[in-house]
Amino acid sequence: LVVGALMGAGDVIAQQLVEQRGLRGHHCPRTLKMMAIGFCFVGPVVGNWYRILDRLIPGNTKVVAVKKMVLDQGGFAPCFLGCFLAVTGAVNGLSVQDNWSKIQQDYMDALMTNYCIWPPVQIANFYFVPLQHRLAVVQCVAIIWNCYLSWKANRV
Repeated sequence: LVVGALMGAGDVIAQQLVEQRGLRGHHCPRTLKMMAIGFCFVGPVVGNWYRILDRLIPGNTKVVAVKKMVLDQGGFAPCFLGCFLAVTGAVNGLSVQDNWSKIQQDYMDALMTNYCIWPPVQIANFYFVPLQHRLAVVQCVAIIWNCYLSWKANRV
């Protein structure tokens, strides 16, 4: 629920501050779709990933945090981002062909932006934050990321 609410907040920020749609131009169905994606896809997938990662690389030393970040950013993030863009395109009603074209257009830029933001956040998250709070911490930082993803995923 928290992830859905925060993804909705990211979309509201994207529409109001980035795209400057104004209240009359706000596209509520888009916000609801982003909330649903957060609730049904992002929250469960990322939450389970953190549990798996903690089993694969137990502990919370600095070396362990770096190892988790490398696996998270080197393996999980590229796959997750592609899936996120595909799910968003499908939810927005894109055909398979249009969705694939949109993914090809947006993926590398989104991945490079991901690498500018997430490695330091994840090292701190894996080192300082207990497992049960990691998803919440990431989603608080992710309000800005969700704003970016919403803008990127919903750009025509």
